[in-house]
Amino acid sequence: MATVTFKGATRIYPKSDRPAVDRLDLEVRDGELLVLVGPSGCGKTTTLRMLAGLEHVDEGAILIDGKDIVNLPPRDRDIAMVFQNYALYPHMNVAENMGFALRMAGVPKSEIAERVRAAAKILDIVDFLERKPRQLSGGQRQRVAMGRAIVREPRVFLMDEPLSNLDAKLRVATRAEIAGLQRELGVTTLYVTHDQVEAMTMGDRVAVMKDGLLQQCHTPRALYADPVNAFVAGFIGSPAMNLLQGTVEAGGVRFASTVIPVAGGVPKAVGEAVTVGLRPESLSLAPAGDGIPVIVTIVEELGAEAFVHAQLANETADAVKANIIARVEPLAAPDKGDLIHLHVKEGSMLFFDAQSGDRIASRS
Repeated sequence: MATVTFKGATRIYPKSDRPAVDRLDLEVRDGELLVLVGPSGCGKTTTLRMLAGLEHVDEGAILIDGKDIVNLPPRDRDIAMVFQNYALYPHMNVAENMGFALRMAGVPKSEIAERVRAAAKILDIVDFLERKPRQLSGGQRQRVAMGRAIVREPRVFLMDEPLSNLDAKLRVATRAEIAGLQRELGVTTLYVTHDQVEAMTMGDRVAVMKDGLLQQCHTPRALYADPVNAFVAGFIGSPAMNLLQGTVEAGGVRFASTVIPVAGGVPKAVGEAVTVGLRPESLSLAPAGDGIPVIVTIVEELGAEAFVHAQLANETADAVKANIIARVEPLAAPDKGDLIHLHVKEGSMLFFDAQSGDRIASRS
């Protein structure tokens, strides 16, 4: 096991006008599963490849157990990587694929066989050791790729969207298996995904990136409840947090023609613009005339719950239509086109600067 520390790590690709990863400061704790998440192009895979030695580090340092490994070749970093496409050799069977790196390192055949079988037992693929990759399902291939990493007994696992080629149902099952396996092995792991649900359900901590910059790193619960800016607030959570543009009023905030009271007032001057964050579960159906009036555009029926997609009513003709999502009981779900009112749970509003997107502390 090991700690991994990024200190001002920067990667600038040739002919690029901005860094792909910009002065990253981040620590992966000993034995932790830390997930890097963000939209495409945010720098998360580049971060992984910098640690693996597959990308040059233009500035800063990357340390494993306090030792800078920037100038070490990949083979000397004691890291095992699981790729998105599995990268299995088609002419080799499962056992040969899993033991290939050990054979190249000169490990005795008897030890290779022992380590391969031990890893296969952990992953429940002992019965597949003699099969070729083409004879396996996507989930089984993913387990073989995991096994190839496990047999090396590295200090650090790197996983680059290993579930992206699996169907939705298998992804749910496999992400739980990977998280459980990582905790059983106790190997420090840096996991990359663009799927925030995957990140929230797997990570001990989650690091959110945007445009090469680390936005926030914390536990899943803390990211959800206490985002530092509007980007994190809107990225974490499913469905995403509603981010509505409002105007500060005395004792409340105005959306279109409706003023919603805010206990203690809004932490901005009256008349100023403010971005208000509302989780779908903080909204509920209200009697006519109470709450925010909206026009229903779509209703998603999911069995145990329903999500109502709507637009603010009473907006001016030239206003940008603001969308809002509310979670409601399925039996109470309205119909498309209905005018409904949404009650805001007291104390559930989050406030962000309308220009910078930074979180504004609520008044006590």
